[in-house]
Amino acid sequence: MQLLSKSNFMLFLRHPAWLWLKIHDRYKLPPDNEELMEIFQNGHTFEACVVKQFPNAVRIGFSFENNDYNSMPARTRKALAEKAEIILQGRLEGDGITCIFDLLKRVGENEYDLTEIKSTTKVKKEHEFDLAFQTIVLEDTGLKIRKMYVIFVNNQYIRKGEIDPKEISKSEEITDKVRTLIEETKGLIQKAKKLMISPIPPDFSPRYVGIESFKYWMPIFEYLYPQKEKYNIYKLCQLNSELVGELEDLKISCITDIPDSIKLKDKQKIQVKVTKEDRRIIDKKKIQRFLSTIVYPIYFFDYETFSPILPPFDGVKPNQKIPFQYSLHIIDAPDQEVRHKEFLHKTNTNPCPPLLEQLKRDIGGSGTVLVWHESFEKKRNEELGKMYPEYTQFMNDLNERIIDLKTPFSEDWFIDKNFFGSASIKKVLPALISSISYDSLAIKEGLTASRTWKEVVFEGKQKDRKDEILNQLIEYCKLDTLAMVQLYKFLKTEV
Repeated sequence: MQLLSKSNFMLFLRHPAWLWLKIHDRYKLPPDNEELMEIFQNGHTFEACVVKQFPNAVRIGFSFENNDYNSMPARTRKALAEKAEIILQGRLEGDGITCIFDLLKRVGENEYDLTEIKSTTKVKKEHEFDLAFQTIVLEDTGLKIRKMYVIFVNNQYIRKGEIDPKEISKSEEITDKVRTLIEETKGLIQKAKKLMISPIPPDFSPRYVGIESFKYWMPIFEYLYPQKEKYNIYKLCQLNSELVGELEDLKISCITDIPDSIKLKDKQKIQVKVTKEDRRIIDKKKIQRFLSTIVYPIYFFDYETFSPILPPFDGVKPNQKIPFQYSLHIIDAPDQEVRHKEFLHKTNTNPCPPLLEQLKRDIGGSGTVLVWHESFEKKRNEELGKMYPEYTQFMNDLNERIIDLKTPFSEDWFIDKNFFGSASIKKVLPALISSISYDSLAIKEGLTASRTWKEVVFEGKQKDRKDEILNQLIEYCKLDTLAMVQLYKFLKTEV
């Protein structure tokens, strides 16, 4: 019988069907999305940094190349027998269950403290279940676990010189929280074990998602069960498992069939209304008043950023979003043609100084700067101003000029059923303007752009395709600001 691993147990907690598919029909699962891949990579990177605090620890570990996963329990037991003070990446097997632990510290005769290393900035509920599972495994083997800890990212750490593994991390004891979950976790383990050997899959409905996993399960569900009806209930904004269950129990599959008796959030009510009535809701006065605040020259501006968990430069925090690219479409006057400027950093060096130098030349000292989701660009400008004091005033002035073109859509002054309750430019653009689209691009969204630039430029991968990929990045970022130009013109002419 296959052992239930910790990673598979955590999949079970996210959604039982996720575990079943991995065991019985894994090839039906779509590839991991960009966000999940980034989480996995950050986890490995952060853990490798943290364990530098323990240079004398015994590391067990495994590699697929050496095919030594199966030998891990024996090697771990050997380290335990030799009374190693700290063991890293060991694996033990309990009653039909197994786990790889991050850090086990000997504190007495057969007594240990157990620590999980996470690349998050706080302790989460899933970490409590994670450590509860590990504790059950280790205590099944006869070990006594005294305390449980989570080491996580200190997001207030600012790099100055070499990264300090102690300073970039924090530790929190959660022993009591873990202990209160032991019996519940044992029950869940038995359910997961039964599911692993069941030939019958569980219900794949999003109503059964677990801890913090709705956004991760929905893409899988939509991949496995594409809906015939475009305006189906799974396209309702701000959706949660409870509402899905309520609608499914009533046999409601379309947004247009949702009755008034269902309790909805305000955004959901508006989405249901415009979908049922099949008409746009437009507050022309508010939009015209908004447009009147925009003055020439108009700069349509967008950053692309990467956010490494380990700060690569002095003055940077963990996960800080560092701009490496921008696109700038410019309309100098009402009767002038649109012109375009761009910046893309192409070498494995700090992109911020050359970006700031060119941006100051490109964006001028007057006129409105239009962005989409202003808090993002403003925060980047604020951070850059702090890192480079000679640009502080410039960045402060730039933020004073920023206006958020998303406002008419996020404030519900312009509502279309094809926005599906979202004000994302990826939803608004295709609903209003069909002449331009992200679909034909090799890079279609920001997480892919970030990951691609980091791999190709910062990590030096795919050298033979570097020029091609850099052009793809330029085209993606350029379309973001061109989309804003077209949406601005649409509002000017159609409202």
